[in-house]
Amino acid sequence: MALNFEEIKALMHELESSSLRELEIAEDEFHLHLSKNDTPAQAAPVATAPVASAAVATPVEAHHPLDKPAKPGLSIKAPLVGTVYLKPKPEAPAFKNVGDLVAVGEQVAIIEAMKLMTPVKSDVAGKIVEILVEDEQVVDFEKPMFIIEAE
Repeated sequence: MALNFEEIKALMHELESSSLRELEIAEDEFHLHLSKNDTPAQAAPVATAPVASAAVATPVEAHHPLDKPAKPGLSIKAPLVGTVYLKPKPEAPAFKNVGDLVAVGEQVAIIEAMKLMTPVKSDVAGKIVEILVEDEQVVDFEKPMFIIEAE
């Protein structure tokens, strides 16, 4: 199987307008991997012809380039993979800002996964000293989102 440039462009357009995050096609010596999970500044090379070798090595980063190093203190982590929203509605103020106090069970964000909105509630009490995610950022399971200084 080999796709021409126009077919690859059409696949890229379909992926961009769909809710899928990744698409991978591999058959014989042809391999194509498209992903919306990379940062916008990075461009992934797209294969337009069959690959000559049978093995294709893709470099894998140990850490996501936007991940911040772990900070001392307690953290509120993402309970699932999805898009994080720091505000209840686009025009509303954020649930919490740096310096705000948070109580156990208090909602600090929303994560959307497959059109299902899941509230993120704090399991620790204290003061928010750092917000590690941005509004509408895709987060992984157990990714630290807030750093809390215990009261």
